Amino acid sequence: MKHTFYTLFLLAMAGIVACSVNQNSDDEISIGAVQEAASIIGLDFTEAEIDTMLDALATNRNRIQQIREMDLDYSVPPSLVFNPVPVGKTFETQQKRINWDIPSNVQLPANKDDLAFYTVAELSTLIKSKKISSVELTEFFIARIEKYNNQLEAIVTVTKERALEQARQMDQELANGKYRGPLHGIPYGLKDLFSVEDYKTTWGATPYKDQMIDETASVVSKLDEAGAVLIAKTTLGALARGDVWFGGKTKKPWDLEQGSSGSSAGSASGTSAGLFPFAIGTETLGSIISPSTRNGVSGLRPTYGRVSRTGAMALSWTMDKVGPIARSVEDLALVFDAIYGPDGIDQTLIDLPFNYESRAQIKGMKIGYLKESFERDYSNKERDQAVLETLKELGAELVPIELPDVNGYALRGILYAEAAASFNDLTLSNRDDLLKGQSKGSWPNTFRSARFIPAVEYINATRARYLLIQEMNKVVSEVDVYVTPTFGNSNLVITNLTGHPAVVVPNGFTDNNRPTSITFTGDLYDEATVLKVAKAYQQATDHHLKHPPLFSNQ
Repeated sequence: MKHTFYTLFLLAMAGIVACSVNQNSDDEISIGAVQEAASIIGLDFTEAEIDTMLDALATNRNRIQQIREMDLDYSVPPSLVFNPVPVGKTFETQQKRINWDIPSNVQLPANKDDLAFYTVAELSTLIKSKKISSVELTEFFIARIEKYNNQLEAIVTVTKERALEQARQMDQELANGKYRGPLHGIPYGLKDLFSVEDYKTTWGATPYKDQMIDETASVVSKLDEAGAVLIAKTTLGALARGDVWFGGKTKKPWDLEQGSSGSSAGSASGTSAGLFPFAIGTETLGSIISPSTRNGVSGLRPTYGRVSRTGAMALSWTMDKVGPIARSVEDLALVFDAIYGPDGIDQTLIDLPFNYESRAQIKGMKIGYLKESFERDYSNKERDQAVLETLKELGAELVPIELPDVNGYALRGILYAEAAASFNDLTLSNRDDLLKGQSKGSWPNTFRSARFIPAVEYINATRARYLLIQEMNKVVSEVDVYVTPTFGNSNLVITNLTGHPAVVVPNGFTDNNRPTSITFTGDLYDEATVLKVAKAYQQATDHHLKHPPLFSNQ
């Protein structure tokens, strides 16, 4: 048998299960096997107690085997739906008109290459005023991909045929007087865990590198409706971890000796290098925040249940979130406005408005800051302190806060148990051997070891998560938004568990020209306010206006 621990029986999912599909469900379960399995999860039963359990354990094992034989399709979600809303929480329900901050007069640059770093808002004006066509813009960005992708390894598939067909349609519609809005004719990149009909959906992993899914993800359909043009499917670390995928390692355009971080590796790297104006990423535990930081771009991780995951690879059904990566906060808002909301399929979605105020001031707003995190000694302290000073200069009232005293790291088992269930067939078929990463910290080992998380303990973790949600609500209710160092504290873990939205933006560079970031976190379903505050900070600084010299004229 391939793995020695497969000979043990696992106290999980309503009882003891065998990790190898070859295990004979009629084999007798011994007292010694149960003692060994129990020790793995920190339990100790007497021989008398175990002897009493044996018949029930055999029954549970048979039930589990029967469920395996149902051959559940990968796309089937669990019937339990995670609810991040605290008890008694209410939300605004009326959608107001949004007045976008889109420049009225934008000129083509003298050097066409400079178009690579125009914002979505600027490109929108150029297209609407017919100073450039969608076809021209699409061909321009595809040419940049062809020129630079060998260095970056950020693109899995160029969707050229689809893109040019879309671009021609957008140009024709504009000529006929139909304008779909700010994303009309704007090219973008898409993390390659979303399915697009007629194109491979590789999930960044060798076992799936030729996978064809006959479905177009809801987020793509929404962007199609908004007039955006899909030009590329971007790399992700295999099965949404890191920046190493079946074709190589995605690079950071500021320093090609470094990886771009992940798992939205190609989306962040490609946006930073000017391969497209924006891209779609996903986050479960940092996969938008981290690569946005590493690549010096802006990223929005929306509230859990805001953007449909229909047609997306599932890593953790109760933690996965879909969001944009772009050059500016205004661009994040423009893209988010096109992709949020119900699709009639994803049952986690809540239909609430997005009342973004693009020109609003933050004077008088209460902005919390994680006092203990900012006061400790750490490498980015000077740049993070400068953020607080900028916010004070803008008239915000800074309020010291602290996160709930809950061990969020202990709850990461929720993610691992769900991920192991999601990739159940990969583990049981032994095709996990095909994944490039095979270390202790790689997915194959995580999936295998997560099978030793008992169902009882998983449910208890979700109960602790419930308490965390209630406690976190007390914190966010004290302020309009709060700001935190991006790393070095529990904010990333906690807010991914509670589902709160966050915006990460550049806040400077290290002495060796590596981008750094700051993170703004808001209340549930209130992306509008956190984007407003992040934009106010961004407009008062110029960090987001700098681009990697290897890929620009700077």
